[in-house]
Amino acid sequence: MCGILAVLGCHDTSLSKRARILELSCRLRHRGPDWSGLFQYRDSFLAHERLAIIDPASGDQPLYNESKSIVVAVNGEIYNHEILKKNMKRPHQYHTQSDCEVIAHLLLGPHNCSVIFALQYEEMGEECVQLLDGMFSFVLLDTRDNSYIAARDPIGITPLYIGWGLDGKSSSSDNVDENESVHSGTFEGSTDYVDENDASKSWSVKRTAGSVWFSSEMKALVDDCETFHIFPPGHIYSSKTGELRRYYNPAWWSGSIPSAPYDPMALRHKFEEAVVKRLMTDVPFGVLLSGGLDSSLVAAVASRHLAGTKAAKQWGPQLHTFCVGLEGSPDLKAGREVANYLGTLHHEFTYTVQEGLDALAEVIYHIESYDVTTIRASTPMFLMARKIKALGVKMVLSGEGSDEIFGGYLYFHKAPNKEEFHLETCRKIKALHMYDCLRANKATSAWGLEARVPFLDKAFIDLAMSIDPAEKMIRKSEGRLEKYILRKAFDDEENPYLPKHILYRQKEQFSDGVGYSWIDGLKDHAACHVTDQMMKKAQYIFPFNTPPTKEAYFYRMLFEKRFPQQCARETVPGGPTVACSTAAAIAWDEAWSKNLDPSGRAALGCHDAAYDENETKPAAAPVVENGTKMHRLANSIPRVPVTV
Repeated sequence: MCGILAVLGCHDTSLSKRARILELSCRLRHRGPDWSGLFQYRDSFLAHERLAIIDPASGDQPLYNESKSIVVAVNGEIYNHEILKKNMKRPHQYHTQSDCEVIAHLLLGPHNCSVIFALQYEEMGEECVQLLDGMFSFVLLDTRDNSYIAARDPIGITPLYIGWGLDGKSSSSDNVDENESVHSGTFEGSTDYVDENDASKSWSVKRTAGSVWFSSEMKALVDDCETFHIFPPGHIYSSKTGELRRYYNPAWWSGSIPSAPYDPMALRHKFEEAVVKRLMTDVPFGVLLSGGLDSSLVAAVASRHLAGTKAAKQWGPQLHTFCVGLEGSPDLKAGREVANYLGTLHHEFTYTVQEGLDALAEVIYHIESYDVTTIRASTPMFLMARKIKALGVKMVLSGEGSDEIFGGYLYFHKAPNKEEFHLETCRKIKALHMYDCLRANKATSAWGLEARVPFLDKAFIDLAMSIDPAEKMIRKSEGRLEKYILRKAFDDEENPYLPKHILYRQKEQFSDGVGYSWIDGLKDHAACHVTDQMMKKAQYIFPFNTPPTKEAYFYRMLFEKRFPQQCARETVPGGPTVACSTAAAIAWDEAWSKNLDPSGRAALGCHDAAYDENETKPAAAPVVENGTKMHRLANSIPRVPVTV
């Protein structure tokens, strides 16, 4: 992953402004510690912090076309860049071997779009972004008319924010009326976004003048922007209109119920293609292996197809795998077993509850969220990423996205029908950029490590979401547990991908699998810092997304110290949840409304180690930490004061 910061239409073009942009870009340097670049043209600045994965020697950014009239700063990977280069109508001179340089040529003009893509550039315009297969956020400046575009990948694997500088006047409002057109059609007009999945996330910014900012993380915007928002996935922004438009429109997006028959071999082959294309690398890499179904399938496919690839020739044919957990955690045991079966070079990392607690403030600063589930899972991933980077590894494959596509969370057991099941998967995929994609990207990028997610491959999602959702429904009486059709697709008797008991292991959320005492420890720690009296006043202290628990209150305090702006608060989702459900799915079981907690154990009647129905969590058990039994964490953890 890299970090990008772009400031367009800036009134101040002095050397001091350039120095300020360099200073702000430094806040993103953890994402790209290998090189820094800054391009300035008149009133526009494009800054880039590079993590060198492809062409480490010469792929520095920003990148240019032949005449350097087109300049682009990119965060991400374009997996089909070789195909795009081969299919250009005329040959091009490339300055680097970077996979991202093709964007500058692809979007240059009508003569650059290949006829094999059916439409000429004149018809598609900026929709050429749809030709890109990968994860990406980019800002492209056309110096010929001083116009620019910005775009983000379809699912939001890479982060991007849009902001408006203090050098202009703006007014921001939420809950835009979808039927009301407020665009002025000019740069100095209005930009609005309607979130079709969550109306509370819609917004409108009316501008009279001033600069527009784009950044990979909001920490580069908080001090110099009047307001900022999440740049929505699957969208493109054009300076010529000042509009955000959704370019990603798959068949499943509308929520219509699909009816395609389930073809296990087609599903298997499409996922194998997704994994293999992500083995594109010029640096050491590996796979995050928790021992659960998703990460185990990624590791199994990568291990099976690694031989003969360019990566294998450079770094050897044996796959490296990595796992993290508390001593004796379920994930460590399962990950070790899968690694032994696949013959990978396996690396285990353990952490203590105290080490996780000590890292919380830093984790929240890097992931830029106060969401409880995200913080619970980000902390062990953050600690593991640091260890992985210390080994010299710069890229990993990870298993995010499968649960959203196949209804893998335990609460899907209670889906009343296939229609509700499918609509919930659609809602979950659309929200990934605020949850698991955010976690996987920012928790690893904090240490200059890139995470790639093959389950979120565009072609794989399209296939999986076209299957009749009746096939995905969980029917325990028939032996069909969560993600059954994915498990069945890789249940190969002649040439097994995984041992049967791993292939059919019950779903564990990452924050649970690293050790149940981790979540219990977080709750006890929060109780040491947040009193009952503080909770009574929570709605007045935090009127927006009021924290419902002491744990949520504690995270919110840490977040507000770094990001006190209202627009920052609004980037984090809220609302009730059980076992990572959306608010809509809570209605599936009446008991869930009394047991709201994002842990998988809150799915009463679904998890083998579920909470008791009369409790918010199981009775506290001794915690094993470095081989020593401890009593309740509340009595053993120092009470460090937190200043808000």
